[in-house]
Amino acid sequence: MAGAVLRIGVVGGSIAGCAMAIAGARAGAEVTVHERSEAALEDRGFGIAIPPWLHRELVAAGYLDAGMPTVPAPSRVWLARQDGHPSARELARQEGAVTACHWGLLWRTLRANTGAAVRYHRGQPVTGVRRHPSGGAVLRTADAEHVYDIVVGADGPRSVTREAVAPGAGPVPAGYAVWRGTLPLTALAGHPQVLELLSGAWITLGYRGGHGIFYLIPGSAPESRLLAYAIYGSPPPATWTAAHETYVRHIAREYFPADWAALVGGGEHTSMAYHPVTDFDPPRVADPPFLLAGDAASITRPHTASGATKALQDALCLERVLRGASSPAEALRGYAAERQPEGARLVALGRRLGRAMVERPPDWEAMGAAEVAEWSRATLDGADSYLHGRVAG
Repeated sequence: MAGAVLRIGVVGGSIAGCAMAIAGARAGAEVTVHERSEAALEDRGFGIAIPPWLHRELVAAGYLDAGMPTVPAPSRVWLARQDGHPSARELARQEGAVTACHWGLLWRTLRANTGAAVRYHRGQPVTGVRRHPSGGAVLRTADAEHVYDIVVGADGPRSVTREAVAPGAGPVPAGYAVWRGTLPLTALAGHPQVLELLSGAWITLGYRGGHGIFYLIPGSAPESRLLAYAIYGSPPPATWTAAHETYVRHIAREYFPADWAALVGGGEHTSMAYHPVTDFDPPRVADPPFLLAGDAASITRPHTASGATKALQDALCLERVLRGASSPAEALRGYAAERQPEGARLVALGRRLGRAMVERPPDWEAMGAAEVAEWSRATLDGADSYLHGRVAG
């Protein structure tokens, strides 16, 4: 863009915020990030799966480092408890390679790669945004007002910035929950078959009432590994008096094959969290001088594994449109034209997956490879998803 250097303010300094900051800086802008938390974000230890092709693109573009630890999982294996027995039965094998990452390590790499061109402020919550008479945007914090040419809302599901783009809109509950957790690799010492399976695949474990996803990720210590999971099902009943996070132990002991029940139901976790599942398809993701990224824009149900993936692709798009546009407004219109329909597509896919895997799940124990293949075709309904590929015959 001709003229003065573009000034971009980013609300939120998590994965989406850091990626958008890199995008702006690579396009030649002066970027300032305002992160509300003073805590160390790198301590968040859950797993993230991204497509291998996107990982390669991000490394080539300088967003990620080739040396960032990852764990490749080249295929997907479907399991269920064997009918009438405590052991697991393999239902199918499916193409669907992922590059598994540790949330904290991914954030740390993005944060380091923002570089000296980006100002990053911790403990600086943004309390409001508004338009400036000059055509730019005003971002308000506790101690000052800051004027930018573009404000990027990367501030998550409860976005402050969203009010300037889609007033009154926000996440919609799906009616069920996801439990996320990690266990040290030592927890698998007594389960050699599980470890062997996880060494070459990521696992979908179907159970009555939902399903679980299991895969290995890098640990925060060099050369270490963790077992990460995301388990979907109904929220704890009103009679459950313990912490919501611990209800996943009950699910595992009640419904999982013996090895998997022992890991989740009795294993010593390094992290455990409970989240009600939501989604959201906003009426717009940009309205110059504001744009939304990551979960501040569309929120997809985590079955699509597109939270971080979508945020990283948002950043690649922003860099591209900034380099090719003649004005901030033109760049933001180009961003909306690309990212709005992609977000809507992923939200629709997540709803179909949620209905088929949690709200009205099949009888997993009665399924085989042919049934899984047909279920996948019917559920995807022609949609593209890097997680769901051709089932091996």
